[in-house]
Formats: sequence, C-alpha cells, structure tokens
Amino acid sequence: MTEDGRRMEEEERGPGAVFQVFILMEDLLEKLKLLDYEEDLLRKHNMRPISRLYFAMPTNPGEQFYMFSTLAAWLINKAGRYFEQPQEYDDPNAVISKILTELRSSGGAADFPPSKLKAGYGEQVCYVLDFLAEKALKHIDFAWNRPTYPSEELEEEVVAEDDAELTLNKIEDEIVEEDSENDEEQFIDLTVLKAQTSKLNSAESSKPGEILESSIDAAEWYLEVERVLPQLKVTVRTDNKDWRAHVDQMHQHKDSMETSLSETKGYLDKLQSEVSKTLEKVSSREKYINSQLDPLIQEYRTAQAQLSELKEQHQQVAEKVTEKTRILSELNEELEKVKQEIEEKGSSITDGAPLVKMKQALTKLKQENVQMDIRIGVVEHTLLQSKLKEKSNMTRDMHAAVIPQSSIGDY
Repeated sequence: MTEDGRRMEEEERGPGAVFQVFILMEDLLEKLKLLDYEEDLLRKHNMRPISRLYFAMPTNPGEQFYMFSTLAAWLINKAGRYFEQPQEYDDPNAVISKILTELRSSGGAADFPPSKLKAGYGEQVCYVLDFLAEKALKHIDFAWNRPTYPSEELEEEVVAEDDAELTLNKIEDEIVEEDSENDEEQFIDLTVLKAQTSKLNSAESSKPGEILESSIDAAEWYLEVERVLPQLKVTVRTDNKDWRAHVDQMHQHKDSMETSLSETKGYLDKLQSEVSKTLEKVSSREKYINSQLDPLIQEYRTAQAQLSELKEQHQQVAEKVTEKTRILSELNEELEKVKQEIEEKGSSITDGAPLVKMKQALTKLKQENVQMDIRIGVVEHTLLQSKLKEKSNMTRDMHAAVIPQSSIGDY
C-alpha cells in the first residue's frame, strides 16, 4: 500500500485510528506481564524487556521482526499448540506463513497482506500478538477479579480560630463559585423570604421595646455562621423572556464594539496604507525586473527553439544511425558466412588427405592390375596347355587311326 492509500484508509477510519496501535500495544504489554513473559521468555533467550512503544513505532526492523516471531511462537505454545521456536536467520516468509496459519486455526482474522508483519511493527503486528496473548490467557483460565479499593478515612474538618472571621468580599466570591458549581442545590425564594421578614417585623412591633443581650461567645457565633453560610444563598433567577435585559445587553455590546472600532480603526488605516505602499513597491519592482529580464527571456526562447530543432535533427540522425547499424549487422552476418565458406574451401584445398587417399587408391589399383596380369598369364598358360594337350591328343588319335589302315593294306 502506498502512502496516499494509507492516509485515505486512516481518514475513513477516523482521526483516532492513528492512536489505535498505541492502545493495542499497551494492552499487549499488560497481557504479557500477566503471562509472566519476563521469567519464561526473556531470561531464557537473554532478551531485554520491551517498552510500551516497541511494536508501535519503527526502530530496528530486523530486531523487531525477530522479537515478534519469538513472542508469537511463545504465545502459541502457551495456548496449548506446538510451534517450533524460530531462529534469527530463518526465512521470514515461511515464519509469517506459519504464524498466520496458527492465527486462522485459532479463529483470528488475517485480512491484511503478510508484508505488514514482515516490517516487525505496526497495527497488524500488535493485533496478532494481542490475539495470541488473549488465547493464551483463556488457555490458562485467567479471569479478571473485581477491583478492591483501599478504605479512606474521612478527616475531620478543623477550623482555625484565625480563619473564623470572613470578609464580605470573600463571602461573595464563595457564593458566586458555589452558584456556578452547584446549580441543583436548594434555593430560597425571595417572596418567601420577604413574607418571613414582614412577619418578624410585625411581631417585633407588637412587643414592647426591650434591650436584647446575647450570651453566645463571638467565636462560636463566627463558627456557626461559617457552617451555615453555604445554605444561606439567595439566587435571583433571570427570566429568559425579559427583553429589556437583552436590549440593555445589546446596547452594552454596541458601545464596546464602537469603542474598540474607534481604537482599532486608526491602526487598520495605517496598516492599509502600509500594505498599499508595499504592494506598489512590489509591482514597480516586478515591472523593473520584467523589463530587465526581457532580453534574457528572448534569448532563452531562441535557445529553446534551437534546442528543439537540434533535438529533432538528433532524432533523425539517430534513426539513420539505427538503420545503418541494422544494415551493417546484416553485412557482417553475410561476411561471416562468406569467411566461413572460404575457410572451409581453403581447408579442403590445403588438406592432403584426399591426395593421400588417391595415391593409396592408385597403388591399390596397380597391385590389383599386377595380380590381374598374373591371373591372366596363368589363365593363358593354362589355356595354352589345354590347347597343346588337346592338339597332342588329336594328333595321337589321328596316328592311331592311320596305323590300322596301313596294317589292313599289308594283309
């Protein structure tokens, strides 16, 4: 999630969503203390205790992720499920996948990307650890007891003799303060108070004049006055429909506004004149700067136009260079092919293996011719012998046939 997306999500959730992670982290730390993680986990792995902002703010992502995975594995084991303790150099993705699998199997919701846990801090990290800590507390049958408050003994009010005398201003201030704080206390109606006063006056007028003497100590009288003073409040209730009071109040506000306006009008006029002078100076300075910068602006525009032309030319030349480069690569390929063919032909020309084979073939042919000549001679000799033998046989047969005829003639 990008930064803008995260801000939009926080705005949709409300202004207090930014501080939700701190509340989760504080609850998580209290639950870990209830599970006695300092004795069971930290001393075993030689780790330092975490603070109330450890997983709420980024400090060291690698260390925070290792602490998160270690706490998650310990809480899963505390909840009665076996989980292998991760090592510092394990694959973070595999560790997160195992933790989310245990979270889902325990009934927790994992509707956030796993990369949120890979950072080692944030609301998702606090949520996962808080959920696992809650499951561990349920597994050990932990229950919250009702709070016991210490008994507080009420201290008796001791009134010093020096504070017995109260001035009229102090009494009035206390009455005003108590009126603003306690609006629902008992009030004395003015009509009832007036009736009681008239009765007392009539009773005194009916009695003969006597000298009244008091036998009560003055200090005790002041203490009694101080004790009953809060109950002797006289409150005049103003009627909301009294338009005269509203008119008087409006006139008072009007007079105060006119007085304030007459005092501040001179300052405002002076401020207006100073602001107008400053604006005139700024406008004149702006015109001067513009007049001084006109040649530079023209030069800048001319240079910008030349730059655009040069960019177009550069683009055209770059296209031509690209085309020529393509043609050059094709020619290089053809040249490589021709070179390869020339090398093959040159190697075939300079190679003496075919000549050696031809010589060997000629030698073999000569040997075969010699053998053939020998065979032909043998065959001719055999044929000649057979012819001579046949001729001799014919001659012998002829002589044999002539001899008997001559012998027959002799007889």
